[in-house]
Amino acid sequence: MSPWSAAQVGDARSEIETPALILDLDAFERNLQRMAQALAGSKVRLRAHAKSHKCPEIALRQIALGAVGVCCQKVSEASIFVDAGVTDILITNEIVGAGKIARLMTLARRARIGVLVDHPLQVQALAAAAQSQTEATTLDVYIEIDVGGRRCGVASTDEAVRLAEQIAASPPLRFVGLQCYYGPAQHMRTPEERAAAISSAADKAREVKAAIEVRGIAVEIITGAGTGTLIHERDSGVFNEMQAGSYVFLDRDYGDNQRDENDIPFEHAMFVLTTVMSRPSAERAVVDAGLKASSVDSGMPGVWQRKDLRFLKAADEHGVIETPNAAALALGDKLMLVPGHCDPTANLYDTLVCVRGDKVEALWPIAARGALL
Repeated sequence: MSPWSAAQVGDARSEIETPALILDLDAFERNLQRMAQALAGSKVRLRAHAKSHKCPEIALRQIALGAVGVCCQKVSEASIFVDAGVTDILITNEIVGAGKIARLMTLARRARIGVLVDHPLQVQALAAAAQSQTEATTLDVYIEIDVGGRRCGVASTDEAVRLAEQIAASPPLRFVGLQCYYGPAQHMRTPEERAAAISSAADKAREVKAAIEVRGIAVEIITGAGTGTLIHERDSGVFNEMQAGSYVFLDRDYGDNQRDENDIPFEHAMFVLTTVMSRPSAERAVVDAGLKASSVDSGMPGVWQRKDLRFLKAADEHGVIETPNAAALALGDKLMLVPGHCDPTANLYDTLVCVRGDKVEALWPIAARGALL
């Protein structure tokens, strides 16, 4: 943790030290409202993914606008949100290891907790841990289905049916439904590609749901969706829970998706503020935000509202800006960068500097930063 804060409440934007992670509160609040409006009047609920922001203040604001709870990716991450008052969390991951499962059961005594499985041994381990508790502890269990992401999840309907029967026969586990998240579809660039991918995912989810319910086991929830595809899951008639998370920030990679008139107009709200610290040539400027300030797994950040500038490359503490105009940048100038991928970028910072207009309005801890267990 840094010995100094990049800003204090009441500071002018120009006084913020860099690099700093900035949240434009006006854009952020519009994104929250647009999500609420997109689901209003439907039978589809939001369970916003907190791995995008790792910030309890954001989660509580999402819940205040109608989210049933949040998703987390790790047990330690979920623990921080339970401590902050979130009472309904789905851990969208398989949990393996006695220590982690023990901590999972501790959380399940404090909040409603769900978890994913894709193998019989996971069900056995969860059931044994739940049955060993000295007080009644119910754990929600979802079967993860591979709907095209080729990551975790069962591939066949028969496997899913067998797992559902095993869970149903293993109290105090409670079979809730199916996890059908199609990660790669989020960044398919054209609306047609995204629509086709989610149509295929919905067909698979529908098939698995029907096969399980034939055995007399209810499938209450089919959960999935992300910021890039949620209108397709929403309108599928199959999914009834959305897990979008990045919509609160909207990184550069999501911004690169082509949109049509049906897409929700989320806008960039999270930025890395950086300062020009060197002008070694007429064509090159160097800023103080490099690999440790912005994730580049989805490519270099964009330079906000400066089409004349290109973020060329990054080193640990340096970002190289290509500029065709020697007068375009001076030492001390500040730039706003749009990170290529918001989730790992947020994980680099202790604090979100929340700005409205030209003033720092709040400082929000990114409390789950580094919660990887």
